[in-house]
Amino acid sequence: MSGLSDTQLIILSAAAQRDDRNVLPLPGSLRGGAAHKVIGALLRRELVEETPTDRLAKADPALNRIWRNDEDGRAILLRITDAGLAAIGIERGDNDAPEAAGPAPAPKTRKPRSGTKQARLIEMLRAEGGATIDEIAKALDWQPHTVRGALAGALKKRLGLTITSEKVEGRGRVYRIACD
Repeated sequence: MSGLSDTQLIILSAAAQRDDRNVLPLPGSLRGGAAHKVIGALLRRELVEETPTDRLAKADPALNRIWRNDEDGRAILLRITDAGLAAIGIERGDNDAPEAAGPAPAPKTRKPRSGTKQARLIEMLRAEGGATIDEIAKALDWQPHTVRGALAGALKKRLGLTITSEKVEGRGRVYRIACD
């Protein structure tokens, strides 16, 4: 599915990796009106859905797990839908559907859409020789601080990838995605 912003892709990818498929917590920099705009677009496209609960819990900014409360005070969660999973390249068959009383299945590994800068970054870091900040910046037409932010934010914090680095004679500091 095309037309998803990087922020929407990060939100959907993070939700797909959570056992309960909860969209929350959102990335740390996404708050207030911007958060409502992004989530509203995902709701309209039916990539996420509101799931009412029987709990009478208030939205807690510290935990950031409850989207809102209905008129009766019950907590409403946001969960990624099957369409949302498909939008980021994760197929879910009938056998993968969670049981009503049981835990949700472990998320499948996300495959980034080909052709995106994030996919190219991951590809460079998975290459045998890894990549330096300067090599990545040149290949993606980014500033060095943007590369460092993507490594620490999008890849490490949001996608949970392990990034390693080492100094290599003649190249400088080389970064790689660690193999699990």
